[in-house]
Order: sequence, then structure tokens, then C-alpha cells
Amino acid sequence: MDHQKDTQSNLENVKNEQLEQFRADHKNTKLTTNQGVTVSDTENSLKAGERGPTIMEDFHFREKMMHFDHERIPERVVHARGFGVHGHFQVYESMKKYTKAKFLQDPSVKTPVFVRFSTVVGSRGSADTVRDVRGFATKFFTEDGNYDLVGNNMPVFFIQDGIKFPDLVHAIKPEPDNEIPQASAAHDTFWDFVVNNTETAHMIMWLLSDRGIPRSFRMMEGFGVHTFRFVNEQGKGTFVKFHWKPKLGVHSLTWDEAQKIAGKDPDFHRRDLWDAVNQTMFPEFELGVQLLAEEDEFKFNFDILDATKIWPEELIPVKIIGKMTLDRNQDNFFAETEQVAFHTGNVVPGIDFTNDPLLQGRLFSYQDTQLLRLGGPNFHEIPINRPIAPIHNNQRDGFHRMTIDKGKVSYHRNSLQQNSPTPDPVNGYTHYTEKVEGYKIRNRSDSFNDHYTQATLFWNSMSETEKKHIIKAFHFEVGNVKNKTIKQKVVEMFNNVDGELATQIAQGIGVQPPATPKQPTVKASSPALSQMQTIKSAQSRKVAILANDGFNLNELIQLQSALKSAGVQSDIISKYLGTIKSTDGQEVEVNKNYATAHSVMYDAVCVVGGQQSVNELMNLFEAKSFINDAFVHLKPIAAINEGVDLLSNTEIKNIHLATGQEGQDQSIEDKGIVTVRNTTDLTTFNEKFIQAVASHRHWIREEQDGKISG
Repeated sequence: MDHQKDTQSNLENVKNEQLEQFRADHKNTKLTTNQGVTVSDTENSLKAGERGPTIMEDFHFREKMMHFDHERIPERVVHARGFGVHGHFQVYESMKKYTKAKFLQDPSVKTPVFVRFSTVVGSRGSADTVRDVRGFATKFFTEDGNYDLVGNNMPVFFIQDGIKFPDLVHAIKPEPDNEIPQASAAHDTFWDFVVNNTETAHMIMWLLSDRGIPRSFRMMEGFGVHTFRFVNEQGKGTFVKFHWKPKLGVHSLTWDEAQKIAGKDPDFHRRDLWDAVNQTMFPEFELGVQLLAEEDEFKFNFDILDATKIWPEELIPVKIIGKMTLDRNQDNFFAETEQVAFHTGNVVPGIDFTNDPLLQGRLFSYQDTQLLRLGGPNFHEIPINRPIAPIHNNQRDGFHRMTIDKGKVSYHRNSLQQNSPTPDPVNGYTHYTEKVEGYKIRNRSDSFNDHYTQATLFWNSMSETEKKHIIKAFHFEVGNVKNKTIKQKVVEMFNNVDGELATQIAQGIGVQPPATPKQPTVKASSPALSQMQTIKSAQSRKVAILANDGFNLNELIQLQSALKSAGVQSDIISKYLGTIKSTDGQEVEVNKNYATAHSVMYDAVCVVGGQQSVNELMNLFEAKSFINDAFVHLKPIAAINEGVDLLSNTEIKNIHLATGQEGQDQSIEDKGIVTVRNTTDLTTFNEKFIQAVASHRHWIREEQDGKISG
């Protein structure tokens, strides 16, 4: 047992060492060809005379150009734009009662993982912050082989049967006649698909909620979507759904903010994850499971195998069983993130499939696409895909074969090698024993026919703020549909979800409201579905500090120290890069200027005092625009002493700002705006500001002056 523990405890080191042999650091080396021949000149091709034609015998030129010509591989059909990161997973307690999967047994074992986050619809060159589903795929390098938990940031899907997947993707991708729009569902073909396939109703509610525009990969949930099965040593099965719960909570962008970020920094989510890991603010996700005994399969008013349905957490609680920590960035985007191959069929003993018809379709699709994208059947030998468990089988040859297989035997059964490699009926993967019988039929179970109950449950579970955001999302998405008949069908379809929702959709897209708005028969709600219930933390948030020459150094030092202690990052933003001088002549480095920074890149803004600095800021359009956008996007804003004057000269309205009459150190917080005057001790001010930062957004401001930011 101790030997087994030692072996398991070394899993992470084994994977790191395995990858290490494929890494190459080219510092202080001589340039060579791919055959190892040192190159004398890579600036000039071999010519017949200085002004003559290039000679074909220039093997270095031919190899260099040939490799360049073939450097691109086909992008993924969906999830083309992604970003990867390494980490490890540890279970909190043994799950032996439910599964024999070894990586879910010993809390002392660190199982290495590689995670790829992605958008679904857009091409590799699209922006990170588009409204879309986000992929959340995790490859566990276990001692029993690779296990891939391939999921999304939403727990349900558009369709119920895998055979419809090509239709869905064809509909949501850019329209084929003009390849417009990129990375968007806001067009005729997608909504034509929606109204003619009403099983999409529940997923549409999720997509048009704030979940469709997450603040960060680090601040979104992940779901396995499908119903899987745990199998224990005794062969007993338990239905299971997987959840990733971010330790930072679940938070989103506002719609206007998401659009502006797409222009200012299309790599926003990538950069956020990369920087967090580099700054040792390692993202953490807890793994939760919903467990359902097989005898309870038909206990509910929904089919547990229907991928368009959730298992409400109030009915089937989520049991937290472990934690994943992402602590190492990739070394090479192409070699790791672009070449990693996930597959829902990559399971280990103790985890098995169910008859979910969407899952069954995916079991074929994933592996098939890798054959084309990665050039043949040996993509499992690419370093990022290579398991730490040894590989022994009779599969040979093919494009890009890296293993040099020795010996004569490549078949089973054989006597020349005593049937080696030999199947292991005791420890090998054994499919769950399940009785299956029925007529061959192209049909769907009647238990899949309810398309609206859980869509209404989702709507009922939203706060008033979240409901307004969903309605505005409908106005944008369906408002971009040109065909008026499709628009009208959208209204009629979502009248089945909620009559008031349908009426408000109609008001924004120029069609008739439902003749008879339906009163929903579903009254239940699920608090777990609302982001308003999530964890609130200032940890790893980013604050922009506005300052110019003549700022107050003491205020800046106190502010930055308090932010750092709370795990909050800060950048000094000024008109020019370089340094700025404080009132007592001290120089401080500027991190960003207004050309390279914008408030949409930060979670909060603070203006430090110093009369000269504030006077310059009040004459600077970019500084006031910085504040105005942060206000519209409902972010925390703070100002110290003279800095309050700048807020008074912006579009901030109906907010109680400090006047200086409140007394010493009387910090004022009103709707996420924190101000103070006539003080040198910022202790209380900093506490209030950090608390405001932790709140993420201050939705109460959304109603001011009729402005809705969502």
C-alpha cells in the first residue's frame, strides 16, 4: 500500500518530467536545420550570382519555407478559440463507495491536469468577450490513463440528440453566403433553428443571461452537461453529474463592457488567466458531484438523461469532493493548447457512460475530428496528449508515428509473445453491465417532450436585474434578425416560458406581443441558478489608480498597501508612460497611459488626491471618460480628498459624495462610490473601498436616470 501511495504521489512529477523531454530552450544555441546541420546564413537564399535566381539545391531555404507553409492546422469546428493552463487535482475524501476511479480515492495524491477554456462559435481570431457558451475541458493524467471531463460553463445544451449537432452548428455559424456575423448568434439562421427546434428554449435562457459574458475564465462555473455513471468495485452504478465551482465566485461583464473590451483587448480572458498564474494568484475550482441512485432514475418530472435539463440542486444537492489548482502556464500555445485533444470517450475504470443520446453522439464526433485536425491516428503521442500510464497495444504505424515498436508481433492472439500485450480482466476497464433491449427505432422518448418547464424555472430564479439583462439580450440578438416572421415566432415560442417575458421581447424587436400572454404554471425557483447568490471576493481584482504630477504620495502608499494585503492588483494610470512626481518630489513609475488602458480592463477605479494632479485630471477628457464608463458599468469608484472634485466633474449623478463636513475620516459609501475628504488616515476608507470591490457590481445604480448597463 505504501509503495502504491509513493507511486501515486509522484504522478505530477512524472507528467512534468515527461513533458520536459520534449521542451526545448533555444537560448545561446547555434541555428540548425531539422536534421541538426548547423546553418551559416538564414538571411539570404542561395543564388546563381548576387542578382541571379534562387537555386533549388538550397535545402535550408526549401525546408524553412516548407515548414512555414504547413505551420497551420485546421482549426476546431467549434471551440476554435481557446487557452490552456496546467495544474493539479486532489480529492478531499475517498469516493470508494461510489467509484473505483483511483484518482478519486487518496487525498494525498496530486493528479496532474491540463485545462482548456474556450468560446464555441467564433474562429481562432475572434474576441474573447463575445456572448457565447464557454468550453471548460479538463484532462486528468491519472495512473490508470487519461480521463477527459469535457464540459461547458452552462449545465444544459441546445439539443437532445447528437444527430442534430451538425444542424445546430451550421445554423449558429456565420451564414454561408457572406460569412457574417462572426462569433455571434444574432442572425436569421440561428433563430430560425431555435423557433423550429423548441428543445433549445432552456439553453437560450442560459445563453442570454449574464452567464454568456463571463468576467473571467477564473470566475465561471463548469459542468459536465451529461449524465455519467460512477461504478464501484462491486459493480454497482450511480448516476452522476459533474460541477466545477470557482473559489472566486461566478461573475460576469455587462453587455456594453463586453463589446468595448472586444475592441480594446480581444485577448482579455486569455491575458487575465495568463497574468493570474504568473502572479501566483492561482485559480482554484472545487469539483462537485450530484449523485443519484439508479433506483431513483424515474423519480422526477424530467428525464435525467435529457441534456437540455438540469438536476435542480435543491432536489439533488452538489457534494464537493475535491479541488483543482491551476498553477503553471503553457510553454508553447501551439504545442499544448492548440494540439491538445479532448474526447468524451476518454474514461478510466470507475467512470462510464449512460444512454444520454447527445452524449452517445459526442462519443463518435470528438475522436473523428482529431483524425483530420491533427493529421492521423497517432495524436495520442503528441506530448500534451500522452498519458503518464504506459501504452502497450498492437496498433502500429500511421502518420507521425513516434513510438519505435520492437519485435515481430503486432496481433492478438499470438504464441510468439505469449499473447503479450495481454488483456487484464481483473483491473482492466470493464463496461457497466446493463440490460438493453428494444426495437430498432428512430424516435425520442416521450419523457424528452417537455421543452419549457425548466426554462421557466430558470426565469423564475433570476433577480429583477438579471431578468432585465436577459430581455436586453433578446432585444439585441433577435433585433438583428431580418426576417419578421422569425421574430414573431420567437415571441410566440417564449410565451410558453413566461407571458410577460414574451411581451417585453416583442416591445424591443418591433413585432406583436402574444395575443394571450401565458401565465406560467411553474412557480418554483432555484436560488443556485442566480449569480446574485455567488461568492463575493476582492481577491485578484484589478484597480486602476488615476494620478498625475502633483499627486499625494502618502495616500498612494496607503491605498496600494491596503489593496495588496487584500490580494487586489493595482495599476497607476496617467497621461504619459514613464514616471510622475508627487507633491514632495518623489517619482513613481506609471504602469499604463490612457492609450493603453481603459476602465473596461479594470474592476474598479480610484482617484488619489493632490491638487495639481486633480486639476490636470479635470482638464483631461480621457480621465473623465475613464470614470464615466466605470460608473455606467456599475463598478466601484473611489476618490480621496481633492480627488472627489474630479468625480463632481463627471457624469456621476445622484450619489452622496464626501463634502468635508462629515468630520475627520468620515468615509462615505453610496451605491459603490467611496469618498473621503480632509483626512490623512485612510484605514476606514480603504476597508470600505475593498468591500465595494468585492461586491463586483453595484446593481442599484442601474436604475439611475433610466440607464440600464446590462
